This record gives sequence, structure tokens and C-alpha cells, in this order.
Amino acid sequence: MWFRWKHPIKIAVILLLCVGCYYTFTPIKQKVKLGLDLQGGLRTLVQLQPNDVVPKITSDILDEEQSVLQNRLNTLGTSEITFQKIPPDRINIEMPGLQKTEEAIRLIREAAVLEMRPLSAEQNTRAYNDKKYAAEQAYKDSGPPIITGTDMKSATVGPNQAGNGYVVDFTLDGPGAKKFYEWTSKNVGKPLPIFLDKKFVSGPIIQSAIGAQGQITGNFTQDDAITLSTELNAGALKVPLTIIETENVGPTLGRIDLEKSLIASLAGLGIVLLFMLAFYRVPGFLADVALVVYCFLMLAYVTGIGVVLTLPGVAGFVLSIGMAVDANVLIFERLKEELWAGRTTRAAVSVGFRRAFATVFDSHVTTIVGAAVLAWLGTGTVKGFAVTLLVGTVFSLLTAVTITRAFADVVVDNDIAVSPAAYGA
Repeated sequence: MWFRWKHPIKIAVILLLCVGCYYTFTPIKQKVKLGLDLQGGLRTLVQLQPNDVVPKITSDILDEEQSVLQNRLNTLGTSEITFQKIPPDRINIEMPGLQKTEEAIRLIREAAVLEMRPLSAEQNTRAYNDKKYAAEQAYKDSGPPIITGTDMKSATVGPNQAGNGYVVDFTLDGPGAKKFYEWTSKNVGKPLPIFLDKKFVSGPIIQSAIGAQGQITGNFTQDDAITLSTELNAGALKVPLTIIETENVGPTLGRIDLEKSLIASLAGLGIVLLFMLAFYRVPGFLADVALVVYCFLMLAYVTGIGVVLTLPGVAGFVLSIGMAVDANVLIFERLKEELWAGRTTRAAVSVGFRRAFATVFDSHVTTIVGAAVLAWLGTGTVKGFAVTLLVGTVFSLLTAVTITRAFADVVVDNDIAVSPAAYGA
């Protein structure tokens, strides 16, 4: 019973697999997520700077700051933003397809590190009257922070009761409110200087003890106040950061790279298909069909998992196609040797696939190990290349030893092509 129906069942499974893959990656233009180098955008490398509150950048601080930056940059409406931590103190940010590059850089650079730090009455007055002192020296003269943006629970915009500009009303969390109340209750009549990104913005006089709610004044315009409240609601950074590298890839350049990579990939795939067909004939044709199945699997992986495709990723995809063809070459050469030894076509296919398996498996495992090490230790584009190569090599091993074999068994068991000449021998 199984011998009679095994070939139809295998072909049906392969067809169902292809149909499932097809519906996974179509419409392909909408499903494939392109990286920065293929559609343009902005890449920024930032470095976190220790301060009084956080004297050392740890992995937990990296995680927290990445989360804050992610919440802040998600307001730009770009869905494919990727973050990569580079220990000990750097974060690489890629924003493919970003149009508001200046807005993104502003959101990153103006980190909204909010701190309330004590100054003397004389220093507070000087900060109000001397712009240079307010921007450069006041922060250095201030004492330890009373509360910071990390103590914020929420922030809203409102008009200034004095009639000039807008203010930001804020609510503190439980621990922050307790600290704030204890300090303000002991310092009534003294100034409460407010610093944003180490710059003095205002220094109101404490009229009475303040608990969970307070107000930030600084002659803000409405846009300034809205921006500040948005940044504080998105989360405040515990430490300041510095942009140390920026790369802005224009959409035109990205489109050119995409077109060239697609042409190169299709040209390489076409040459491989023709070579296999011309050199190995029937098994070459079967390998070509299996290669199409392999491409379906890879496209389903890229779209189904949500992989962001970059130029190195395309290179890994093309290289894994070469691995798939290499496996078939090893198998078919072994098959021809069996035919030259006088075996029947059916026996040559069975013995050829079985004896070539160890060589095919070993060659793929060595590539898989190398790609796994690159994926583990590599960063950025190297990691993207390695992951694509790793998955592609696993799929190529699968298609070579199972799908191509299933096609070959159908051909020889049904006597569709049995002459040695049809197999390149």
C-alpha cells in the first residue's frame, strides 16, 4: 500500500509546502522588509555617558536606554527600526525608509535627561541672566540631583498662568514623590533649578512642600512644551548620550543597490539553472525544480519571520544557492559513477544518494558551524549575512537529500527516464 502511494504522497506534500510558502511571501513587495542599505534611511551610533547617578554603564543600563530610545523614535512612524547593543556603552540604531532624518537626530541628541539639582540663590539668579553660564557652568556648580526624569510618571502641557508661553505639568511616581516632598519641605523659599540635558531651563522658588505633582517652567513655546512632554512620557534616559557616527543613505542610492542586487541574484540563479540542465540533463532538471522549492522556502522564511533583508543578507542567500547546487553536484557525480559501474538506473539512484549523503552532510555541517559562529560573535551586517547563510544552508541540505531524491524516485520508479545518457553518463 505504501509503495503504491508513497510517490503521490511525497509530491503532494511538496506541492502543499510550496503553496503555503507562496501565500506566506506574497505580495512580495509588501511582505519583504528591506534594510537601510536597500531602501535608504538613517543609521546612528550613540555612546552612553556615565554621570553622578549612574557612574558605570552596565548591560541593564544599556537595555533600559535602548527601550527609552525605542519608545521615543517609534513616534516617527517608522516600523522597521532596529537596535543593536554594542557593549560596553554603545547602541547602533538603524531606521530604514526614514524620511524625517533631522527629527530623528534631534530626538536622539536631545535626550531629555531631566534633573532638578540645587543651586544657591546667587547662582540661580546668574543662570537666569547669563545665557553662557546657564548653558555651560550652572550644571557643574549644582549639587547632587534631587529627582530625575526616571522619577516621572507622566507629563502634560498647559498654558503658563503668567500669560507667557507654556509649561509642562508632571506627576512623579511613589519613590520620586517621597524624595521630592522631603527635599522641598526643608528648602521652602529656596530656588529649585531645573536642568534639561545639563542646561539650566528654569529655577522657580519653592513656595511650599511639593509632593507627587509639580511644574516645569522655562518660557516654552507650545511646540517646545509638547516635545518635552512627549519625550518625558516616552521615558527619560538615566544618562546622557553622544552621537559618534551618523550615516544617511538616500532613497535613490538604496533603490539602485536593490536593483543591482536583484539583477545579480537572478543572473546567478539563471546561470546555475542552465548549467545543471545542460550538464546533468534529467537529474539537473529535477535539481532545478528542487532549487525553485528552496527559493520558496527562503522567501517564506524571510517574510514569515520578519527578517530585515540587507545587501549582506542577499549575498548570504546567493551563496546558500551555491551550496544547494554543490550538494546536487556531489550526488549526481556519484550517481554517474554507479551507472558507469554497470548498475541499473534505479539502483544507481538509490546507491548514489545513499553513498553521497555523508559527503554532502559533512560539507553542509562545516558551513553551518562557520555561519553559526559568525552569527554568535558577529555584529551588524556580518550577523545578517551569517544568519541568512546558516538558514539557507540548512534548507539546501533539506532540498538536496529529500526533495531532489523524491523527484528522482518518481522518475526512475515510473520508467520516465532510465537511459544512462539521460543522466549525463
